[in-house]
Amino acid sequence: MDERDEPAEYRQTPYRAPDGATELLLVRHGASAPARPDRPFPLLDGHGDPELAPEGRQQAERVGERLAGERLDAIYVTPLRRTSQTAAPLARRLGLEPRVERDLREVHLGEWEGGLFRRMVAENDPVAQRMFAEERWDVIPGAEGNEVFAARVEEGLARLAAAHAGGRIAVFTHGGVIAQALAAATGARPFAFLGADNGSISRLVRLGGMASVRGFNDISHLDRPAPAPLT
Repeated sequence: MDERDEPAEYRQTPYRAPDGATELLLVRHGASAPARPDRPFPLLDGHGDPELAPEGRQQAERVGERLAGERLDAIYVTPLRRTSQTAAPLARRLGLEPRVERDLREVHLGEWEGGLFRRMVAENDPVAQRMFAEERWDVIPGAEGNEVFAARVEEGLARLAAAHAGGRIAVFTHGGVIAQALAAATGARPFAFLGADNGSISRLVRLGGMASVRGFNDISHLDRPAPAPLT
């Protein structure tokens, strides 16, 4: 039989990001210092700004090990120091200077900033119960509204994706931001992705106004004796 008579075959192939798309590795910062009623976190522009706890610094080192072999065009952090401290080991390994993206700072928690949020959630405060039931941050007095938060996260992500079209970047950010980014990409409930672990890596691919989730809460590098390859 002539090869030209062979039927065409269409095989399944591994995922490949579309040409011009940007891959964002969303890294949640390492565990930060514990909240204490007698020692509130310092504030930066109204946001609680604790430093990393010792276990958070260990998580930062493991993130650095995990991503050191990846091709990255840039590293981004937020103004809050727990993100820059988490990014530091990777930045040192790759020789990249982290850039600050202000719009990807954590949701503002109003009167519950400074560590009070953790206490209210731990004590199952009625307002905290309502916040989770309604999936709205602004149930907390003075907190940022979902719509305002969603708009600024989208602006930040869109700006980074446009600046690195066709590239890959690491964005060290916060649990609320990761949840918002992935919920927007999937059309999910606002809190559907809330709870990414400290030091976890989630993957988002953006092209124009479209976004797709390629991974959520990868922590294999935190509990393995050696870094696992990302792909």
